[in-house]
Amino acid sequence: MNEMIVIQNVSNMNSLPAKKLLIEWASKALGEDHQGAEITIRIVDELEGQSLNKKWRKKKSATNVLSFPVGKTLKQAPKFLGDIVICAPVVEREAYEQDKTFDAHWAHLIIHAVLHLQGYDHDSNKRAEVMESKEIKILKKIGYTNPYEQK
Repeated sequence: MNEMIVIQNVSNMNSLPAKKLLIEWASKALGEDHQGAEITIRIVDELEGQSLNKKWRKKKSATNVLSFPVGKTLKQAPKFLGDIVICAPVVEREAYEQDKTFDAHWAHLIIHAVLHLQGYDHDSNKRAEVMESKEIKILKKIGYTNPYEQK
C-alpha cells in the first residue's frame, strides 16, 4: 500500500474522526492502479469552505466536500492524486439532519472524494450509478450501511 495521505486540520473543531480513520477510509477507496497514491485532505471551517466553493464552483455557501484531482501525472510528484477539502461544520450538520452517524457520514464523504480524484463522477445517471455502487461496496466492507437509502 504505502499511501501518503496527509491530513491538515484548520477547522478549529475537536469532534473530528481520528486521523487514523480518515487515512484508513481514504486508503480503502483507492483502486489497484492508485496504490501508493499521495493525497492531501484539508479539513476547514465554514469561512474557508465558503470561500473555496465560491471561487471554484461559483456557489455562495460552503459545501461538504470539494475534490481537486491533479488529472495527469506530475513529473515532480508522480504519485500525487490531488487535494480534498472537507468543511467540518457542514459535515457535522448534515450528519445530524440526515440522521446518520458522524463517522458513517465522514467515511462516505472521504470515499466519495477519493473516487473523484481517481476520475469517477456523477455527471450523468449512468456514471452516478457506477460511482454510488462503488461507494456502497467500499462502505459495506468497512461496516457502514448504504448512505443513499432513506431511513
